[in-house]
Amino acid sequence: MSLISKQQTTKAGLTTTLASAVSGGDYFVNTGKSVLRVKNASSAAVTVTVAAQTACPLGTLHNIAVSVAAAGDVLIGPFPPAYYNDANGYAYITYSAVTSVTVAVVEIP
Repeated sequence: MSLISKQQTTKAGLTTTLASAVSGGDYFVNTGKSVLRVKNASSAAVTVTVAAQTACPLGTLHNIAVSVAAAGDVLIGPFPPAYYNDANGYAYITYSAVTSVTVAVVEIP
């Protein structure tokens, strides 16, 4: 697993710096204002899953699983900390494949 550093948006804009997705997954500090950018440059769809850490009031874990199309570029989130953060404030991401997949975490003020 690899820690993804957050990038902060400003009124002047932000050009995101993407990092390669890691086969064991990635994690990031989640404040509830973070969104995940996933760019899939491969020729097949990739499923990106953000794992729920805490069950909802009905007792169910609601993982977020998003299919990113071949050549797709998507934003996922935000992620409510009460459900997606572990005890250290991290949210965890896994990928069905990582070849030609890059990611960034962007903090929206």
